[in-house]
Amino acid sequence: MTGPRLAVVVPVYRNAGTLEPLAARLAAALAGRNWRLRFVVDASPDDSARVASELARGDARIAATILPQNVGQHRALHAGLAAEPAADAWICLDADLQDPPEAVPVLVDRLAAGDVEAVFAGRRGAYTSPLRRVTGGLHRRVATRLTGLPPDAGAFLAMGPRVRDAVLAERAPSIVLAVGVAGRPVTSLPVVRERRDSGDSAWTSRARLVQSARSLGWALRHRRS
Repeated sequence: MTGPRLAVVVPVYRNAGTLEPLAARLAAALAGRNWRLRFVVDASPDDSARVASELARGDARIAATILPQNVGQHRALHAGLAAEPAADAWICLDADLQDPPEAVPVLVDRLAAGDVEAVFAGRRGAYTSPLRRVTGGLHRRVATRLTGLPPDAGAFLAMGPRVRDAVLAERAPSIVLAVGVAGRPVTSLPVVRERRDSGDSAWTSRARLVQSARSLGWALRHRRS
């Protein structure tokens, strides 16, 4: 295996059916590279904990953190980043396969160029409803004004050590906005997200609204301070 040590952190909530194909696709995408995959099962009510644990037992490159209480996507990502200190680059992506694992090497290679310290997978494609795309776009535009993030930034990204350390120090309600306020150079690359094959998103409209208000409010307070 060659290149930097990669730690891929995946928050898991009601994703029992996608964990095995995600691990297989990621392994194929990162063939020949030095990587680890950590599932962070966020007190999922389905069979996700069992599936993640079985995958970890079958492959030394895979680990599973099972959280006893539901803490939400961003706190789960925080826990996963903290649990993987021995890496050179960290990648966050969702477990539902809407974030294509095949894009991970593209983000990592762009990060390795050395002129930026985080690379976002810029959101592209008709991967969700038109209303959610509009409201998500509005949230990201406000986030851009507050933090300087790319306008297509989301929670699928690769980050270097200084950004990861800044994210862990902040304990922010949003990993994405924590990257933005870190003050390090970042960029984005267009990545077409895939439609969900089955099941519904754990993010209800109300949950999305609450999370957006909390994270943007946090970013505004951070900017004023």
